[in-house]
Amino acid sequence: MSKGPVLVTGSAGFIGFHTAQRLLARGETVVGLDNLNSYYDPALKQARLERLQAQPNYIHHTLDLADRPGMAALFAQHAPRRIVHLGAQAGVRYSLEQPESYIDSNVVGFLTILEGARAVQADHLVFASTSSAFGANGALPFSVKQGVAHPMTVYAATKIANEAMAHSYSHLFGFPSTGLRFFTVYGPWGRPDMALFKFTKAILEGRPIDVYGHGKMERDFTYVDDIVSGVIAALDQPARIDPAWDATRPDPSTSGVAPWRILNLGAGRREPLMRYIEVLEEALGRKAELNLMPVQDGDVARTEADISETQAALGYSQSTPIDVGVRRFVDWYRDFYGA
Repeated sequence: MSKGPVLVTGSAGFIGFHTAQRLLARGETVVGLDNLNSYYDPALKQARLERLQAQPNYIHHTLDLADRPGMAALFAQHAPRRIVHLGAQAGVRYSLEQPESYIDSNVVGFLTILEGARAVQADHLVFASTSSAFGANGALPFSVKQGVAHPMTVYAATKIANEAMAHSYSHLFGFPSTGLRFFTVYGPWGRPDMALFKFTKAILEGRPIDVYGHGKMERDFTYVDDIVSGVIAALDQPARIDPAWDATRPDPSTSGVAPWRILNLGAGRREPLMRYIEVLEEALGRKAELNLMPVQDGDVARTEADISETQAALGYSQSTPIDVGVRRFVDWYRDFYGA
């Protein structure tokens, strides 16, 4: 594999920041890309970016993924043959309000990544997908061997489109691609629109927290460091054509005509949302006032990742229990916000 720079998109975002940090720590040169949009507090993105820019092997571009000439110029300038694509318009609920932004960033923007990978004949493209792809499927744990024909949000639909687009490009142009379906990622430097961040802020400010599904939801909560370990393990082990693939019974997670695969990245277990809140209360030393509400549009009651394929392919293991991970987030939050 090429020893040139690694392109990390969404590098000022939550998972992108942690991934760039880990790559820099092992001596890689990282070309980071982020448009620093205002979907959530740009000051938080700027604070992450400042920590990356303090390191000598980090090169930053403030650029929108949908800027086709700009993206073509970036690939021409740096020729990154290893790509970790984490930049996207995130958030399930926001996709109900602003579906256009998801098409621009997640579909048009992903096309510029694929065109760049094609131009440099990438050694490997690793890209973020989502557990939301499983949609209306209720068979737990969610396996990559299951179909994903029933997305429940535009966000999920764009990520399924990414998986299909990557397969076609890997087939046509030969570069390997791996899609990783992330399950409810949390941890320090997390996004303010996510439950742990919102709960922590509200509890410390003495406000009630909105608990959807009347507190009966369950999630596969996955600590960010474990996600990053999976991302980098995937990057280091490019996808290959599956020699056992059967065209008459096609496996939806591998391919017999393209060096392409889909893997789950999760904890491999589900936790009740109320247990998550209890752990947070313990870490904060305060009780939460609960505002129990019905399930929101686009939400599912339970998620749980089958990570057996990921363990076999990457040697991946999830190692951070929620009581440890939530406490680390609280420590970071108190320090960052002086709370």
